[in-house]
Amino acid sequence: MQNPYAMHLYEYAIVRYMPDAARGEFVNIGLLMMCKRRRWIRTEISLQTEKLQAMAPDSDAGAIDRQCDVFRQICSGKPADHPIASLPAEERFRWLTAVRSASIVTSRPHPGKCDDLDSTFARLYSELVL
Repeated sequence: MQNPYAMHLYEYAIVRYMPDAARGEFVNIGLLMMCKRRRWIRTEISLQTEKLQAMAPDSDAGAIDRQCDVFRQICSGKPADHPIASLPAEERFRWLTAVRSASIVTSRPHPGKCDDLDSTFARLYSELVL
């Protein structure tokens, strides 16, 4: 039996590209995951151009990637990249998952428990994004 005190409580959200907020259609492009107790936050975003083109043929993959770069920079926690990046991991997670009307959005956060954050991240990314 696993030691319940060795388990990590985490939250995750799916990163999505939504070309038209009024239509509400989106394509999953990444994953954001955070563990407050460990002060751990991670994101992985990959633009799958064939999916983007199928959903929004006029989309500019370069512009979308630049928006994703800001998302990555905030997650990385390097204050020189973005002012929000200097906040603690849980505050950056809350800021990144806040409801907004933009082309890069997230699902609502979901909780989970695991003993290995990195392998759980990899499994969720594979299941939800790839």
